[in-house]
Amino acid sequence: MKYLALTVFVVAYCLFFLKPRWRWQVGLIGVGILIISGCFTPGGAFYAINWNVMGIFVGTLVMAELFMLSRMPAVLAQKLVNISGTVAIAMLFICMLTSFISAFVENVATVLIMAPIALSITQRLKITPVPIIIALAISSNLQGTATLVGDPPSMLLAGYTGMNFMDFFFYQGRLSVFWFVELGALTSFVVLYFLFRKFRQPIKGFEVEKPTTLFPSFLLVGFIGSLVLASFPGSPLKKLSPGSISMIFAGFGVLWYCFLYEGGKWQKTLSLFIRLDWHTTVFLMCVFILVGGLIETGWIVTIASTLGSITAGNALMAFVLIIVISMLISAFVDNVPYLVTMLPVAQHLADSLGVATPLIVFALLIGSCLGGNITPLGAAANIVGMGILRRQKVDVSFFTFVKIGLPFTLVAVITSAIALWFVWAH
Repeated sequence: MKYLALTVFVVAYCLFFLKPRWRWQVGLIGVGILIISGCFTPGGAFYAINWNVMGIFVGTLVMAELFMLSRMPAVLAQKLVNISGTVAIAMLFICMLTSFISAFVENVATVLIMAPIALSITQRLKITPVPIIIALAISSNLQGTATLVGDPPSMLLAGYTGMNFMDFFFYQGRLSVFWFVELGALTSFVVLYFLFRKFRQPIKGFEVEKPTTLFPSFLLVGFIGSLVLASFPGSPLKKLSPGSISMIFAGFGVLWYCFLYEGGKWQKTLSLFIRLDWHTTVFLMCVFILVGGLIETGWIVTIASTLGSITAGNALMAFVLIIVISMLISAFVDNVPYLVTMLPVAQHLADSLGVATPLIVFALLIGSCLGGNITPLGAAANIVGMGILRRQKVDVSFFTFVKIGLPFTLVAVITSAIALWFVWAH
């Protein structure tokens, strides 16, 4: 059983890379093999799934869809463009806003919201859309790591460690993930300005539309506020998990959309559910079960012991190794299965080295999330960005993306890692 669980996982992981469009089907087949072979009972497979993470993920999918429907992000972007003065500053402002929104909204949705504004600028001034669209994609990936609700990897970290929303800001009395990511963001935006500096054309008179509705914005603010309140001891929301809070607010959003938005029709609500990313939802559940097979058969401890022997008990070497490996792997492979696999490994490695667990697991999160910015294959937002450019009949080579993504990533990761080491290594 031990080697079967490993074989199923490795084959599935390879197919996730080779056939990304079929990843949820591959995941279901792998889970089926584990259950039929007796590695897992159906009940065991059910409990291997982290339902708190799934609640956060599905709930935020619903709220992100409604927020995108409201057009509020586009309104904010258009206002920023009008006060920017030049194209270079306008592009930088749009990337900053994209980065900020993606800390609370799923990355792909954020890119889809912001790309039309960026394209309208490039079309008006007849300049290439390549740098701004690539910059939008990598900016959304950057900040998604900063908060509990920004990206699935952050949700996975919270689910594994039990971190709440405020723990991403301060954890165990020290600075947490948010501040390290923000420091990396500040330095990486210098790279983006250097990239945009040649676009000095003046820009003004950009038409600002009105939001179609304000309710999704209030819903999102209420959701974030509830997560903050639930983080404090004695709060009446303390008994609710982040996943439960997410689903409750998503439920309010669905009821509003069904009964109040533009007259409300149940057929529209059905179309809302159809638009949600169910493929990624199924894929994520399957990954939990596949990794659960590795945990049950002892492979996680074996991997952690191997990494510990490679680093010879040196904490700094282990820290750097985790970041470098995470960056290299996530540059080409979806970081979700990698992170689910490596979180227990990082825990065992930290215990064996006698260092604070956050030092290693935060390094894992930063390396695996930001590493996805290196290539167009590393993150779903990158793939969507390339698709947008193709629809504009603009072909972008692999290395054109890397020329932008690699320096952006290196600056962000190195800055974040140095700060993380000095805060948590002692």
